[in-house]
Amino acid sequence: MFANKKKIILIWAVLLTVAFTGIVIGRWSIGLVNAEVEGYENLKVFTEVLSIVKKTYVEDVKIKDLIYGAIKGMMSSLDPHSGFMSPDAYKEMQVDTRGEFGGLGIQIGLKDGALTVIAPIEDTPAYKAGIKSGDRIIKIGEQGTKDMSLMDAVNKMRGPKDTTVSITIMREGWKEPETFSLKRDIIKIKSVKYRKLDPEIGYIKITQFQEQTAADLSAALTKLSEEKTDSLILDLRNNPGGLLNSAVDVASHFLPKDKLVVYIKDRAGERTEYKTGGFKSYNEKPVMIVLVNQGSASASEIVAGALKDWHRAVILGVQTFGKGSVQSVIPLSDGSGLRLTTARYYTPNGTSIQSTGINPDIVVKIKIETKNGVKEHTVVREKDLDRHLRNDQSEDKKSDENEKAPLEVSEKDDLQLQRAIDLLKTLKVFKELPKAS
Repeated sequence: MFANKKKIILIWAVLLTVAFTGIVIGRWSIGLVNAEVEGYENLKVFTEVLSIVKKTYVEDVKIKDLIYGAIKGMMSSLDPHSGFMSPDAYKEMQVDTRGEFGGLGIQIGLKDGALTVIAPIEDTPAYKAGIKSGDRIIKIGEQGTKDMSLMDAVNKMRGPKDTTVSITIMREGWKEPETFSLKRDIIKIKSVKYRKLDPEIGYIKITQFQEQTAADLSAALTKLSEEKTDSLILDLRNNPGGLLNSAVDVASHFLPKDKLVVYIKDRAGERTEYKTGGFKSYNEKPVMIVLVNQGSASASEIVAGALKDWHRAVILGVQTFGKGSVQSVIPLSDGSGLRLTTARYYTPNGTSIQSTGINPDIVVKIKIETKNGVKEHTVVREKDLDRHLRNDQSEDKKSDENEKAPLEVSEKDDLQLQRAIDLLKTLKVFKELPKAS
């Protein structure tokens, strides 16, 4: 009977954004879509299995649980940033965009089939407990993570403030895994931090792109301007991304109005452009250096790519994460939702950074030497994640297994930051040299 039916699917897609596991989503509308379901006759097999399981499985099972399980399996066959959200998970995702939720403070991804920490968020339970980028999470509570979806893992680690959850970690160089018992907290991500590094050098670090990031950036820039800074270091290192619109608004502070920041292309090749808005412009001053590293992903790469393409700033650090895809969040009729990759994004010059990242103008690597050797971890990038989208412009290869990054670094050992400061001071010296007579 299914072979003879055609159904019209009406989807009103409201694109929200959420910064977890380095995911960036834009706000736009897919609109009303008339679609014929390809291979609709194949649903007959699904309904047969559903009926058999319901009637003959050794224990009683709920149809809803079976359907949800089937949807999760379907989504897990796509790229690592697509997934199904239960009604509770969908509500949590909406909370994320406001930069506050109950949990541990870990961005996660899949590498070689294993649940892997991309980066802990600063000043969170995970960060304070010593969870590191590159750690493999092999158990959450008493449940193993083999074949566990990212959404399930996130849901298990999140929860009310002051409740406890244990995660079992395996780290490179360890002989045995270690279990961490962590107390959940309200994760309030302060997205903008700033200070003066020098009498005339301002420093701004953006940790994530949220609803309030652009407003917080405006306040920081105003304060630094009042303190007579004439150059700026914008630190996007270990920033996993966030709201696409927030990234555009941040770039708008440093570029003239109506300049292209990023454009996206869907499967049909339809192009949508995002341009700078009417923010107070710092497009002439201050002189800028943008710091990036392997943890700079998604919205961070949009900002860095726009400032690089428009020759507004010098990009310094190491190759970025390489997430160049856009996720649409599509609400479903029962309160659940889909997080679905629907487009790729491109820098103003038309460059796709998917799985390749942004290469800095000046490459500066950090390596910390200790009496016991080098304290470092294996670098994880988009191209290392299972089922990642390929770059449509160039061939991508997995990261060098020997590529390392420091586990942690103090400001005095932060070679990238010190190099940026030296470069800005050098530029000032050259500008102030008297002209030859």
